[in-house]
Amino acid sequence: MGATLRVGVDENGLGPRLGPLVVTAASAHVEDDRAPGNGALARAVSEGLLGDSKGLVSYRNNALGEAWARVLVTRNGLVPGTPNAVLEALLHDDRAWLRALCPELHSVQCWGHEDEVFSANEALLARVADAASYLENAGVQLLTPRVVVRCTARLNEALAQGLSRFDVDLHAMEELVAECMKRASRVEAVCGKVGGRDRYLDVFRVLLAGEVVFFSEGRAESVYRFGDRAHVSFIRDADGTDALVGLASLVGKWVRDLLMDRIVRHHQKLVPGLERVSGYHDPKTAKFVDATRLSRGRTGLPGTCFERAKREAPR
Repeated sequence: MGATLRVGVDENGLGPRLGPLVVTAASAHVEDDRAPGNGALARAVSEGLLGDSKGLVSYRNNALGEAWARVLVTRNGLVPGTPNAVLEALLHDDRAWLRALCPELHSVQCWGHEDEVFSANEALLARVADAASYLENAGVQLLTPRVVVRCTARLNEALAQGLSRFDVDLHAMEELVAECMKRASRVEAVCGKVGGRDRYLDVFRVLLAGEVVFFSEGRAESVYRFGDRAHVSFIRDADGTDALVGLASLVGKWVRDLLMDRIVRHHQKLVPGLERVSGYHDPKTAKFVDATRLSRGRTGLPGTCFERAKREAPR
């Protein structure tokens, strides 16, 4: 039997005050006789191993997303010994480009990885590994997820160019889907809706709108067919209904938290006593921003590398 590359894409960190936007694609070769594979995916969801990260993990407990990342990286040929090694295996972008906007003295804020440790225990890793094996036996071969990271500096740079964080999110999703289209003859991609937007065709920048042979745009779902090669959908609340989007959500949440914790640890070394924060618009994050103001000024950390600009570009 042939196989279709199924892809689920989701974002984490679209609305925070601090830290990166992370967009993740989870993909799998699915045998064309899909009933067993779909049943296996549904079982993984019912057992609480796949699904929307907001329902399965929290900022202080993201071990499930870490476990999936580690298991899938390992199953696809690597033996990562550290969280940073897992992250490196997931990253989509050129490493030099990711660090190109980092001031030389301050790149450690986002890329320093000392003191990082894994949190998923052996029992959880074994459960996830068993689930991945069960899926493969049912005709669903999970691949290594791919992760796009857009740091605060990149988001602020895009805003200065007239692009909102919603635009950045969409174009990252396009990049990941386009990468899949290059390596597979048939692709079915499901993406989470971006900012509640209904119409995407007229704002594609990576996917070629001229190759779309059919489209339907609506509140709940927007669908685009690129000949016989690819079918791309943007679906509202997809992380709760599509298992691969849920997997992308879980892995992306772990990556987002890993990178946010690097920011926190960096500033804790400069200002002892700082609490761990999520980076979202909450009182603890506001206190963190205020408490680091003097040290950031003293060390010359550019504001564009620390906090997202508040003004949004027109959509």
